[in-house]
Amino acid sequence: MTPAPQNQKFHTRRPPRRRTGVGGRISISWKLFVYLTLFTLFILLVVWIMQIGLLEYFYGQSKQKELDRADQGIIQAIRENPAELPKTVKACAADYLLCVRVFRVDGGTAHQLASAEVSDDCLIHRISDKYLTFLYNEAVAGGGLYTKRISPEILYLTNPDAMAGWADEFPRQDPDDILGRLPEAGLERSTNMVHVRVISGDMGESYIIMLNSELEPLNATVETLKTQFWVIAMILLWSALFLAILISRIMAEPIKKMNRAAKLLAKGNYDADFSVGGYREAVELSKSLTHASEQLAGTDRLQKELIANISHDLRTPLTMIIGYSEVMRDLPGENTPENVQVIIDETERLAQLVNDLLDLSKIRAGSRAPKMEVFNLTELVEATMLRYEKLTEKDGYRIEYESDASVDIRADRTMLLQVIYNLINNAINYTGDDKLVRVTQKLSEDGTRVRVSVTDNGVGIAPDQIPLIWDRYYKIDKVHRRAMIGTGLGLSIVKQILEAHSTTYGVESKLGEGSTFWFEMRVEAVAEKDTEDAVLLEDTPLETDYLPSHHSDT
Repeated sequence: MTPAPQNQKFHTRRPPRRRTGVGGRISISWKLFVYLTLFTLFILLVVWIMQIGLLEYFYGQSKQKELDRADQGIIQAIRENPAELPKTVKACAADYLLCVRVFRVDGGTAHQLASAEVSDDCLIHRISDKYLTFLYNEAVAGGGLYTKRISPEILYLTNPDAMAGWADEFPRQDPDDILGRLPEAGLERSTNMVHVRVISGDMGESYIIMLNSELEPLNATVETLKTQFWVIAMILLWSALFLAILISRIMAEPIKKMNRAAKLLAKGNYDADFSVGGYREAVELSKSLTHASEQLAGTDRLQKELIANISHDLRTPLTMIIGYSEVMRDLPGENTPENVQVIIDETERLAQLVNDLLDLSKIRAGSRAPKMEVFNLTELVEATMLRYEKLTEKDGYRIEYESDASVDIRADRTMLLQVIYNLINNAINYTGDDKLVRVTQKLSEDGTRVRVSVTDNGVGIAPDQIPLIWDRYYKIDKVHRRAMIGTGLGLSIVKQILEAHSTTYGVESKLGEGSTFWFEMRVEAVAEKDTEDAVLLEDTPLETDYLPSHHSDT
């Protein structure tokens, strides 16, 4: 028996997963067909119920309303114009196809005042006196109204025993005693609606208004409607299929085109065409995808530039550190303080670049949120100016500062200090031959906001490049050169910090005349200018030293 090898792994075969991706979905054509079919079936169901199932009900309700209108017209004629009663009765009979009889009851005797007959089989014109009395008593017992729908089986009884169920309403008698004659064999009869109204007159007399309306048999009508229904059902179902195909093509074609373009975009083709026509939502989606494609293309270009520029700035200090270190190692007498300082300066520049990248990543990720406090902005800017004295003395730069009031603001002191440093460093890098940088602090006219501006007299920025300068590592001249101060990430950090403070910022520039970068903050309080020395900057905790070393190579 051969032993099993050590560390052998056994795998059990899993059953295949049910596909739930795109391949398992039904197309939009079939979905539309299903939805339209369900809607069509719902419409057909409603039509069947209303036009066929409830046809007799609505027909009976319509006849009942006609009886009520005729009844009210005759009552009005009796009370207001009795002389016109026969004329009114005939008019109601003609308008509503009713049989009408009107009696006056005086002293227990009924006298017919008017009559109109529109059917040879009218029930109320062929009833016996006993049944007339029965109807009168039923109306009186019902508060003056008696309404009854009588089916043909009751009207035309040939079997006297069938009257047993109606003993409470109809006196036991032969059918001839009710109608006066028997129906012809095989003749289809109508259901009759009998309406009896009893009203009282001014002299104590009573009036009986008897109305009879025939409900025509609807069997033939229902059969006709059923035939029409099935024809309509087939037409609607085929129409639903046609509309599903047509609408799906109109809706799906733009989506298919955008899907093909999206696949090209996923492969890195940022020139993919998302433009489509058709309905509004598809056009809006195509515009959004086109905008996203443009943004991705810009981000891709920026990423490539960022990698190239950072690799350049990383390579330069590393090369100098390695070069000076090898010289100090290999050549006697080169271990001088100056060479050591070069190594230190390049190491500091390398550390500053790494710190700026970390700061930018923290701010963009939201992990470095502003810690708001109230402090004096004017003192902070004045203290910053003191830190640049070494640079002005060594390289001849002039940094002028002017403010019109001492103001307090609410912000993150450390982050705002970083903004001021980066704006001044950017101005130093791009100022003109006069090496002049102007920093101004000015209150708004209403005193609610303060603007800090940093101006240089450099080459300026083209209008089409102004929206791009806030991007990470963007270079105006597109020819990467090593910044004298900073890492090239300053303006991007400024943007992220100011947006984290929900404040306004911007730049004003003209080619050949220089640029002015500014930001505004809401004023908490305004105080008179303090002539005492500003608070030293060392009192402000910093995560990174944003100022250049005074040994920096220029």
